[in-house]
Amino acid sequence: MATIVGTKSKTWKALVRRTGYPTVSKTFRLKKAAEDWAKGVEDEMARRIYIQRTPSEKTTLSQAMTRYLAEVSPSKSVSTQASEKTKSKPLVRILGDYSLAALTPDVIANYRDKRLNEDIQTKSPTSKPKGKVSSSTVLHELALLSHLFTTARQEWHIGLTTNPVSGVRKPKQSRGRNRRLEIREEGKLLEATRAYSNPFLSWIVELALETSMRLGEVSSITIDHVDLHRRVIMLPDTKNSDVRLVPLSRRATELMHEALDFPRPSECRLVFFGEPGRDGVRRPYKFNRAWRDIKNRLGMSDFRFHDLRHEAVSRLISAGISDQQVAAISGHKSMQMLKRYAHLRSETLVAVLDRIQH
Repeated sequence: MATIVGTKSKTWKALVRRTGYPTVSKTFRLKKAAEDWAKGVEDEMARRIYIQRTPSEKTTLSQAMTRYLAEVSPSKSVSTQASEKTKSKPLVRILGDYSLAALTPDVIANYRDKRLNEDIQTKSPTSKPKGKVSSSTVLHELALLSHLFTTARQEWHIGLTTNPVSGVRKPKQSRGRNRRLEIREEGKLLEATRAYSNPFLSWIVELALETSMRLGEVSSITIDHVDLHRRVIMLPDTKNSDVRLVPLSRRATELMHEALDFPRPSECRLVFFGEPGRDGVRRPYKFNRAWRDIKNRLGMSDFRFHDLRHEAVSRLISAGISDQQVAAISGHKSMQMLKRYAHLRSETLVAVLDRIQH
């Protein structure tokens, strides 16, 4: 039974009492709004679909994201944790003050459009923008927001009836990068990295080019997971959460021999390790600044480390290796993800047809 009472502050308080449910109340400026709210609550209770919405109305996205990064992200790989932390920043910056209940599909759609029209942030305030935020970036941000809502509904029981992200049109997936490494560039890049004071840089770069491993995968290799006799590296924790065996070419095997022969502290299992942190623990070797300086000096500022992976996969396909074998080497989860290399496969098939006809 609903009760509407006036308050000393000249507002209207609605109270709903029903057997089997806790007493709920809410204050409104207008009596009609209080009556409408009470009727809606009574109707939901009668149909046994009532959900206590107070937690979702009091929890901001900023608070929910902090909890998500503290409780949910740690269960994922280190690279995914870092990625989610980065994706969360624009979400909190633009939507952080909204309560979860206030994040309607319209609000999220406005976020999508705002992000697609934003310039890519640069580290230096004096640097020119590098273009607009890509649709892929926005898609990943919306995916993070969607999983946050799913977690809030199913695990935190915050009181949400739907996931508002599901009602938002997703931006069209942008075309993948197609930055190839020219032969001239490769020679200069390898020469420059080999000349760098720390040999880890050149070994990591060339190993990525030989194996198509991601940066996080190369950086996390431990000596326990390298089998030079079988010429494989076992990756126990990949981006796709699968265990993968990476075969080593002759050159990759030579690189791993050199890396394993490099002097290392007895307690350190990482192949490519950095200096000890404040806690005395050695973590994967980081070379961001050196890598950036070398690229800029060579006029390759647009080349990314991940482009080494793209180049490696392109070379495997051009060599005539099947998509299934390429996926087993590179860790692509589905054949669909290799479609961007279709033009290379066509070129390979032309050579096959020529052999058949002769």
